[in-house]
Amino acid sequence: MGVPLRRRSGRSVYREAEPVAKVAGVVESAWTGWVGCSRPLRVFPDGCVDLVWDGRGIAAVTTVRGVLRHELPSAEWTVGLRLRCGAGGAVLGLPMTDLTAEATPLRDLWAGSARRAEARLAECEAPGEARSVLEELVAERLRDVEVDGLSIEAARALRAPGARTDRVAAALGVSERGLRRHVRHAIGVGPKELQRVLRFRRFLNRVEAVARDHSSLADVAAEVGYADQSHLGRECRRLSRTSPGSLVRSWTGRNVPD
Repeated sequence: MGVPLRRRSGRSVYREAEPVAKVAGVVESAWTGWVGCSRPLRVFPDGCVDLVWDGRGIAAVTTVRGVLRHELPSAEWTVGLRLRCGAGGAVLGLPMTDLTAEATPLRDLWAGSARRAEARLAECEAPGEARSVLEELVAERLRDVEVDGLSIEAARALRAPGARTDRVAAALGVSERGLRRHVRHAIGVGPKELQRVLRFRRFLNRVEAVARDHSSLADVAAEVGYADQSHLGRECRRLSRTSPGSLVRSWTGRNVPD
């Protein structure tokens, strides 16, 4: 969650770690945020679902349709698990197209198991303990669900610049219509829209190079798959509500969400 932005005193710090092996098939990373003061966090779309403990409850936070302002409470730390792109529908247990809220209390989806995990999390004194509780919660869930490996593989293939949906479908042994059905169920949007989100993430990963004058916006636009810099500008405003230049200026070399 979040994006590197200018650091200010009292602002959050965010660190990622590898998940434990038993959930690594569906969890991309485990993370800890040291929050600082209460404020909204700008979360850009990535096609993933984060399971977030903020000291009050566990929420399933999804950002695939556009930028989200997620309210951070004043807490010493928060922890989360980022599910792999394509794993959300199976792990949460519903089509992602049905998950209209961008931050849904997990107790609304998993009832008793989520409440029991929240009770254990409330007693945790350190982020590592809390991450372990979340990992155990997901491991327990995996014993009861069948993960759609096709959707995870499809999302991985669609990340490549220039990927064609007909070729991705053929490589996975499904029709284009079948690919759309799997991706919409697992992620919440169709393959074409997912490609737009994943291309935008490639741009965010190159913001540092532009900020350090190692590359230009025009060069990065071409590199990550935009037709030109104007195309990048339009897509950036659509998905983040800000310009590429503003994102570059906000970067300082620290992984600090804002």
